[in-house]
Amino acid sequence: MHRRSLLWGVCSAVGAAFAASRANAATDAEPPAKRQEKLRVVYHLSDADKVSFVLGNIQNHLDGVGGPDHVTIALVVHGPPLRAFHAASANPDITRRVGQFSKAGLELAACGNTMKSQKVELRDLLPGFVSADQGGVVRIAELQSQGYLYLRP
Repeated sequence: MHRRSLLWGVCSAVGAAFAASRANAATDAEPPAKRQEKLRVVYHLSDADKVSFVLGNIQNHLDGVGGPDHVTIALVVHGPPLRAFHAASANPDITRRVGQFSKAGLELAACGNTMKSQKVELRDLLPGFVSADQGGVVRIAELQSQGYLYLRP
């Protein structure tokens, strides 16, 4: 009987010590909302059928973290989906979203190679876009080298 009580006591002490260390670790961890550096994310859009989906993801991302003060987001567009951002033919929802994103400080980059192939100038795109003159994939790589996380929904 004495051995069983001793074993039970040792197991209880080890369990209590483990629980206490886990509780201390949880309280020592800094919550994500108090981090000093903002998360940086680059969204890659190269599928024409995903334009609204990706814009929705970006809005959800902004809403989920509490707005643009808590995250830096860049959108890089190349290939066929760039046509959705031509000012002359963009649908009103896309125009509205791009305007909101631009005001929120998001980088909206259009692939320079795609612009040449579609024969459009920066002035032909919705306001807020900048040209990634060396190409969309080059811009994505530059952003990743600066610590941006890559998302391709």
